Amino acid sequence: MLIPRRTALLGLAASWTLGRSSLAFASAPGGPDDPRFVVILLRGALDGLSAVTPYGDADLKTYRRDLVLPEPGQAGGLLDLGGFYGLHPSLRTLHGLYGDGQMLPVHAVAGHYHSRSHFEAQDYMESGADNRLSSGWLNRAVSILQGKTDRPDGYGLAMGLTVPLLLRGPARVGSYAPAGSQHPDTDLYNQILALNASDPLTGPALRRGLQARDFTDATMTRMTASLPPDKTHKPDAFTQLSIAAGNMLATPHGPRVAALEIGGWDTHTTQIKRLENPLAQLDRGMAALRQSLGNTWKRTVVLAMTEFGRTVRMNGTGGTDHGTATVAILTGGTVAGGKVGGTWPGLRPGQLFENRDLAPTTDLRALAAGVLCDHLRLPAPAIATVFPGARTDPAKGLVTSG
Repeated sequence: MLIPRRTALLGLAASWTLGRSSLAFASAPGGPDDPRFVVILLRGALDGLSAVTPYGDADLKTYRRDLVLPEPGQAGGLLDLGGFYGLHPSLRTLHGLYGDGQMLPVHAVAGHYHSRSHFEAQDYMESGADNRLSSGWLNRAVSILQGKTDRPDGYGLAMGLTVPLLLRGPARVGSYAPAGSQHPDTDLYNQILALNASDPLTGPALRRGLQARDFTDATMTRMTASLPPDKTHKPDAFTQLSIAAGNMLATPHGPRVAALEIGGWDTHTTQIKRLENPLAQLDRGMAALRQSLGNTWKRTVVLAMTEFGRTVRMNGTGGTDHGTATVAILTGGTVAGGKVGGTWPGLRPGQLFENRDLAPTTDLRALAAGVLCDHLRLPAPAIATVFPGARTDPAKGLVTSG
């Protein structure tokens, strides 16, 4: 019901098509040299203006002076992306890939929907349709690929304890979660402690329980948690899943498509501090994925995407609220990187969406469709099945192969 507004905003065609069976399409047959595709869901709404900061826009500091990091070359500053944009300093691995021409951030990206509800927006993002479906666009893409029946779990692989909507559907997919890899995020502990701190019964009980799990009084007082000394070098859950995904995708007769998730992006308060951890986790995970893929990296594309962006203006608690456009990140051995993609809409008052958000200029579905066609070699007519509804024209020039 919200699609016509966004469709008009993005200038998408209003032509509608009926879904067609995957048997109607003939994609390239499977083999050990097949391209690989990894989708990372950044749950919670990443602030694209902090991850890839347009410090060259003179209006940026008008809205968020206290959120903008120093420019490239200064202490604690952004990592240079060519003179107008700067990458957050926690993303050093991604910056190295950018320098190698293997990382392409695309700015002012938004989904085809307009919702500021995390759950609704994530459903639309993962289903890829103009209405909320029970299947995901990546599953529908996998169902079209040839050669999937030669593998016990098909082509798709969900990393974690659950299969995200993105990979649910008629195509058979596998799932994997290494033992002990999934633990509640530190931020969840923080919130539970804060909510129960004044309760005479649950407050002390929670503290005793966390002490038994190696949380110290000092760390709980600071509302953070640290691992005991013998576990300080243990990879975090996302890194473990990234290593496992890379190993399995690199297997000659293993899966070809994988989906991972990482949370912690809902930065309503103290955003500068709160963003450091998830960005660092994402960066470590990317380094681990690349290393575990080995030579297979040169045939891999990774798409990191989030349900929506955040407001241009900083709120009163040092954070940002739910917005519209944000940044999507493409990386991998076949990505045509070393530049920032997308059309920058500007930050003057008249250029903001609804006078509060970064205006969208690129449809997220177009990015995904471009990778599916030019990297996974899906036939162009199949895009109407993968993304049913308003016509989606695949973005061009995202990859160097195809």
